[in-house]
Amino acid sequence: MGLLSVIAATVGTYALGAVYYMALSRRWLAATGLPLGPDGRPVGGTMWPMAIGFVCTLVVVGMMRHVFVMSALDTPAEGLMGGFGIGAFLVTPWLVMCYAYSMRSRALMIIDGAYAVIGATVAGLILTLF
Repeated sequence: MGLLSVIAATVGTYALGAVYYMALSRRWLAATGLPLGPDGRPVGGTMWPMAIGFVCTLVVVGMMRHVFVMSALDTPAEGLMGGFGIGAFLVTPWLVMCYAYSMRSRALMIIDGAYAVIGATVAGLILTLF
């Protein structure tokens, strides 16, 4: 069941990210500062970021499951709280720190940080449903 919960949480979180970033695509693209082509898409863009994003989501969710098992977080409420805590107090501060050092925009910090919290919260919930 552990592998199934990790795969389900990865797919669910990744799908949520697709919806989230599609809804915020214009703001996110503006916040990144990436050069855009006439079609409004990043110049030279490929599918590699999507593939890397999926693999990284799988790794994070796998580690979240390990932490949940070791901490005996096994109810949906605990999954929500654990996921929120990981997103809000581990992932987002680290992301903001890296963005600050690389002088990325505040808007990008907010958009990506909010997704880190929402995504980890949803992953935590899904992990505890199995």
